[in-house]
Amino acid sequence: MTRDLAKYAKEKGIKYYMISFTDLFGAQRAKLVPAQAIADMQEDGAGFAGFATWLDLTPAHPDMLAVPDPEAVIQLPWNPELAWVPGNCVMGGKDLAQAPRNVLRRLIKEAADEGLHIKTGIEAEYFIMTPDGHAISDEYDTAEKPCYDQQAIMRRLHVVQEICDYMLDLGWGPYQNDHEDANGQYEMNWEFDDALATADKHSFFKFMTKSVAEKHGLRATFMPKPVEGLTGNGCHAHISVWDAPGAKAKRNVFATDKGEGPTGELGLSEQGKYFLGGIMKHASALAAITNPTVNSYKRINAPRTTSGATWAPNTVTWTGNNRTHMVRVPGPGRFELRLPDGAVNPYLLQAVIIAAGLDGIRTKADPGKRHDIDMYAEGHKVRGAPKLPLNMLDALREYDKDKQLKSMMGEEFSAAFLKLKHQEWNAYCRHFSEWERANTLDI
Repeated sequence: MTRDLAKYAKEKGIKYYMISFTDLFGAQRAKLVPAQAIADMQEDGAGFAGFATWLDLTPAHPDMLAVPDPEAVIQLPWNPELAWVPGNCVMGGKDLAQAPRNVLRRLIKEAADEGLHIKTGIEAEYFIMTPDGHAISDEYDTAEKPCYDQQAIMRRLHVVQEICDYMLDLGWGPYQNDHEDANGQYEMNWEFDDALATADKHSFFKFMTKSVAEKHGLRATFMPKPVEGLTGNGCHAHISVWDAPGAKAKRNVFATDKGEGPTGELGLSEQGKYFLGGIMKHASALAAITNPTVNSYKRINAPRTTSGATWAPNTVTWTGNNRTHMVRVPGPGRFELRLPDGAVNPYLLQAVIIAAGLDGIRTKADPGKRHDIDMYAEGHKVRGAPKLPLNMLDALREYDKDKQLKSMMGEEFSAAFLKLKHQEWNAYCRHFSEWERANTLDI
């Protein structure tokens, strides 16, 4: 039975709902709706002018309606009078095909129709900055190797602990928090879940982390490379496929007793091998979604950082339990995609993983050779593995060339995404930078 949001508001003391949707660029949009008005909104949706957001719509289009998903509602732990609820975008009585949450919902159904239920966990890294975003907030966080720095995490405990307390209250199963590899950088891990639930939690986590930081007079950013010379913000995804959704899942269909071959030796089943093959097959095009900004390519094509490693891939390779590759298989029944960064759209991340993996299973895609080397030290020895795109334009061109992935993601979505992202690239190219002045003024 569908949850009645009006009744839920009375039970929980909620005065307002934030009906939210995420646009093509990953920006979260919302309307604040009094609980007294939520019954109509639950049925008809909250109206938005889609052109005013990053969607490929015009001022002449009718209202886009965000119809709340009542099963995904989250009461704000830091302000219990408010609740956040993701909406499914509808126009003219039909799902808006380009809307990211709709892209994901369609692909989840497509996979489920083939008996595949994707579960994922993500590792969302972020920096805590000064309010203007120009420097890390902790002036004493200066260690050359700051990862897991005990004192640094204590100096930001008021932020990190508050966020973790809220995740505990929400029942997400957070299990560790740490200071990451860059000065001023943190990561929080929580339990994996069905792909849509993970995408919703990912969206809410970004909203919550920014809100808590602002409450303390600071600024949290998921920008891929906010500080030159430091490790960037990744958003690694751990992927497995099960025989049923949610708590009904009994068997991990990616898992197998250790067998033969490069994947079998690591406890990955034949279906897991083909799913991985799809990720490898579409990797260069995948980057347009998983690394969606100009700044993204300052992370995956970065020189050595002050800590000694970027922790980001730059080549399409996979391995066992080795963090220097694009994909690692850390144990039986799952693998980790290390390509995505902090700017990735939470819904499109899950969608493109499913799209590439489904195509891999359908075409029995071979993931190629397993490379058990340190890519940072010996990557130059690898022959035949494609390099990841050097910039956003190259990634968009790779995506545009990948007819199968574009079709899997949806032609309407792909056309809208490419159109708006090319506009963004052109705007970047028109921008006059200080680097140009410094390097070419006297030529």
